[in-house]
Order: sequence, then C-alpha cells, then structure tokens
Amino acid sequence: MSKKLYVGGLPYSTTADELKELFSKAGAVDTATIITDRMSGRSKGFGFVEMADEDGAKAAIEMYNGQEIGGRKVIVSEARPQEERPPRRDFGGAPRRDFRD
Repeated sequence: MSKKLYVGGLPYSTTADELKELFSKAGAVDTATIITDRMSGRSKGFGFVEMADEDGAKAAIEMYNGQEIGGRKVIVSEARPQEERPPRRDFGGAPRRDFRD
C-alpha cells in the first residue's frame, strides 16, 4: 500500500521530476508533486511524494528529514489527511449597503 509523504523546505527551483528522482533512492516512488501558487505559478517550497510501500516511506524519512538539499534544510514526514475546508467565498453575491440618508 502506498504511503504519502510531506516534503517541506524545498528550494523553490525544485521540479517534480527532481523530487521523484531524489526519493527513488529510498524506494519506489509512485508520484511526486510540487505545490505551486495559483496566481504566479511559482513553487511554494513544499510538495508531496507518494512512496510505493511503507518500507520505502520509512527509508525516505530517515534519509532526508533534516538534511540539506539545495542549500535548504528539508522536513520529511508522513502526510496528514487533508482537512475539510469551507467552500470558497463567492465575491459576487454580497448585497451592497446604501449609506445615503
């Protein structure tokens, strides 16, 4: 069963392919994703790696957590489940108030 890892503190220039290649040294990698800003498209400096099995995930945490990659100290941990978020605001629906007497 695959195991999803959070990888924080990445250099902003890191690509998903580089992340996948790096973590493949610890075990089989299913996917690697870099999280980007919606507006600018730039990396937010963190991502997720889905390891093929539990042993590979443990090895990756031991190998890379606290290590320096590209001049930045990275954090590698088991990813927490995504929390339920309220729906995004609809910026077109609020009624306007008239302040005239």
